[in-house]
Amino acid sequence: MAMPELLADLAASFRRELRAAGKAERTIVLYGQSIRFFSDWLTEQGRRPDTDALTRHAIVGWLEALHDKQSPQTVLTRFKGLRRFVRWAVTEGEIPSDPMVGLEQPSAPAKPVPIIGDDEVVRLFKVTGGTTFTDRRDHAILRVLFDCGLRISECARLRVEDVDLDDHEVLYVIGKGSKPRAVPFGAKTARALDRYLRLRRAHRHAALPGLWLGQRGAFSVDGVEEALKRRGSQAGVADLHAHRFRHGWAHSWLAAGGQERDLMRLAGWTSEAMLDRYGASAAQERARAAHKRLALGDRI
Repeated sequence: MAMPELLADLAASFRRELRAAGKAERTIVLYGQSIRFFSDWLTEQGRRPDTDALTRHAIVGWLEALHDKQSPQTVLTRFKGLRRFVRWAVTEGEIPSDPMVGLEQPSAPAKPVPIIGDDEVVRLFKVTGGTTFTDRRDHAILRVLFDCGLRISECARLRVEDVDLDDHEVLYVIGKGSKPRAVPFGAKTARALDRYLRLRRAHRHAALPGLWLGQRGAFSVDGVEEALKRRGSQAGVADLHAHRFRHGWAHSWLAAGGQERDLMRLAGWTSEAMLDRYGASAAQERARAAHKRLALGDRI
């Protein structure tokens, strides 16, 4: 009788399925972590991490152990990843039934991401205000994140041909689920991109399609993250990451009276729940500003 499949061996097939479905690379990584961490826990319990061990009792025990050590958001992420894997395993005939049916999804209160302040952005623009290739590149990256609210993966994947400086002044972006969209930008972002692209032509890796270049070639997500971390340190901006720009961009749009439907289209959201998630970071500030503007208590 054949030995049950190891979960780690099935994980490779599961990754291929996710890529075929157009899932974001970050999502694929997180789902894979759920399989790996569950397998590691089974091993610690003295059990072989295979499909026979993929039982309701084992999953509940693992989740309980996670609750003792991890944040509610992390537990929720692990739960979702394993649930997606289990459903795939059932569909593929690797296990006879879904052991997670009826398991209540862990709750995780939303934790608002601190938006980036204008004073912080000014400092970042100042430290990238030079004329070197690195300054021009990093300033253009910051301008794109500040003006367009892109996800870091979307920013990192931009190609030279995705930048339209002349006809429409938009970036052609491939978002989650491989969905394309055109994201407009303003005059200062156009100037920053133009300055960078002129220097980029003389770069030794200029023939590469990727927009952002470094010493070893085109930037990956890690390259953009490293540039943000370095510039944040120089400007005295703690915990600088692209999502702070994205949340700040969404807040600024709503605070200025921008329409929610337009924001959804520009951000690449298909669910209205994302409006609540991204709008929560500074919702109280917008509410106070609206109260002051409407001055309902002063009408009599």
